[in-house]
Amino acid sequence: STISSRGEYFFPVVETNYPAHANLQCSSYDVEWTPWSNLPDDDWAMQDDHPWTIGEFVWTGFDYLGEPYPYDESWPSRSAYFGIFDLAGLPKDRYWLYRSRWNTKEHTCHLVPHWTFPGREGQVTPVYCYNDCASAELFVNGKSQGRRMKNRGSRLDRYRLRWNETVYEPGELRVVAYDAAGQVVATEVVRTAGAPAALALEKRRFGKLLFVTATIVDGKGTPVPDAADELVVRAGENLRFCGICNGDATSLEVFVKPRMKAFHGQLVAVFEGQGEEVEIRSEDGRLTAR
Repeated sequence: STISSRGEYFFPVVETNYPAHANLQCSSYDVEWTPWSNLPDDDWAMQDDHPWTIGEFVWTGFDYLGEPYPYDESWPSRSAYFGIFDLAGLPKDRYWLYRSRWNTKEHTCHLVPHWTFPGREGQVTPVYCYNDCASAELFVNGKSQGRRMKNRGSRLDRYRLRWNETVYEPGELRVVAYDAAGQVVATEVVRTAGAPAALALEKRRFGKLLFVTATIVDGKGTPVPDAADELVVRAGENLRFCGICNGDATSLEVFVKPRMKAFHGQLVAVFEGQGEEVEIRSEDGRLTAR
């Protein structure tokens, strides 16, 4: 029962089992949990240190309507924050933390947070890397922030790599990950986004259902994490609109109307039928994609 909201980051970063943020969201630094539970890092340490531990139980894979702890008495919070995926089925940062442990066939290298924070210039903005590697080096606009190694004696540095004193400056955040032999095995780059300029669509079909993820991007294709444009969706030939969701636990927008505001620049629309053509556009018509 670690709790988080996709795309939400709070400063300073504080480990707590009872978060309270004015916007009724939870931190995607993945350092917030419930009084009756713990963090993934705690379970993994138990498994690695105690042979009588046989596994772990995660509550839950996906967010769901109801049980919006820790805001269960706060309107309009109306869905859970427990999920590895949000209510729209979009992965939170925590997905990559679990992947770094569970996926033993492919390397994982994921940076937290995004790197678009207007007004935070010059302020400390911690950077985490979720990875399965022995060490990594972080760069901000080409300047090294140091190389970090996993630390068995630290709760949050045993399975993550952290640069807690990183100062925010717009541009490029890049990490290079190394294996135990010092060979480069993975890299990840995150860039500061500009103004919304287009929509990028990703389509995935599951039988008769077509899931379309819409992401608001800038002129260079970088996702815009603070975009909240209202998007309108339309089904093409041989398709029927079924529902829409942005993953925001505080949104009271209707799932079965073909329009919704993006949450941190994204939403998912679901269609039924054998067609492939859909249209998604912003309410003001500036952003359009098929």
